[in-house]
Amino acid sequence: MNLHNGSLYWPTTTKPFTPTFIEPLDIYDVVIVGGGMSGSLTALSLANTGLKVAVLDKRMMGTGSTSANTGLLQYSNDIMLHELIDQIGEKDAVRFYQLCYEAMDELELVAKSLDEDSDFIRRPSLCFASEENDVEKLKAEYITLQKYNFPCDYLGRNEIAKKFSFSKDGALLTLGDAEVNPLKFVQGVLRKAEELDVHLYPYTEVINVIDRDDDLEVRTTGKSFYAKKVVYTTGYEDVPVGKRRGADINHSYVFVSNPISNLSGWHEKALIWETKRPYLYARTCKEGRLIIGGMDKDQPEAPQSEELMMKRVENLLFQARELFPQYDISIDYAYAATFGESTDNLPFIGVHPTKENHYYLLGYGGNGTVYSMLGSHILRDLITGHKNEDAEIVQLNRLSKSKEATNQ
Repeated sequence: MNLHNGSLYWPTTTKPFTPTFIEPLDIYDVVIVGGGMSGSLTALSLANTGLKVAVLDKRMMGTGSTSANTGLLQYSNDIMLHELIDQIGEKDAVRFYQLCYEAMDELELVAKSLDEDSDFIRRPSLCFASEENDVEKLKAEYITLQKYNFPCDYLGRNEIAKKFSFSKDGALLTLGDAEVNPLKFVQGVLRKAEELDVHLYPYTEVINVIDRDDDLEVRTTGKSFYAKKVVYTTGYEDVPVGKRRGADINHSYVFVSNPISNLSGWHEKALIWETKRPYLYARTCKEGRLIIGGMDKDQPEAPQSEELMMKRVENLLFQARELFPQYDISIDYAYAATFGESTDNLPFIGVHPTKENHYYLLGYGGNGTVYSMLGSHILRDLITGHKNEDAEIVQLNRLSKSKEATNQ
């Protein structure tokens, strides 16, 4: 699949990462298929338990969706907490939000443990009402987050205008979020995993996984690998075993601006998004550039037409200039990238319903990096035989189970 098209920014900020080649073991405890955000964090989590782990990727690691990831890290989700409570019940919804909030701290700990700076910086997030009718929804979310002790504030029109160069009818300010350079982060995690004897094999495409009597044969376009268990962290690509269900694969557009020396009128360089769907999202980065994304489309592959891409990106530029008219914004990098969303706005994490040694971490949605972090811990527990009650919230067959319950 063509995961992105255009000029990417993150690869210009760091040197390419080349793993050290090591002759494969006769058998691994776990083989991970996919060396992006989910695969690298899962490898690190499993390696810390002493398991023998290999990571296989069809590309050079980090050059798939990771290089197009915009690096906005938030505990809030595409589905608001009060809406998620209506969908799956209070206990599970609040717990899921707690997992996302805790994952923010865990990501920071990982970032601090890396040998190189991944530009992880704590930021607040502003979600503004796209239209007046959305104000009540934001107020309801503020009350719900406050009830369960999630750090946030509600801003009215005048309060927004004091902090930003624009004003809206209302906005929710959540605290404790962050930004990161996702490519630097993944490269750092992979280097750390290598130090823990994880074996990394780029340009190794998995074509099938065969269940044998005592192990799994992971067949690639080259040689086969053997493992007791396999984890699929293939992101928006098709998985070698099983079928994607309960998810829509789309694409989004992004541009990275010229460096802007004075970012006044942007309160604490907050991450910005809005209530409408699809939504505009915005952040700053270390060089003072703006990263602006949105204009989502319901085709899975990034378009090859540069003319079409630039038409969409120029619309994003127009919206950015409306928010920040005091900045002289131009486009330095522009691209389209594939992303996925689950139909119930939750990731898919856990063991295959009928194949006990096949595990998945598919972090569909705007919070993919956060899902990768919390999912790596859930899989660590499941693979090492420890009970994890949170796994039920994100289990692979939850949608079919909910239908069964509805039909009874």
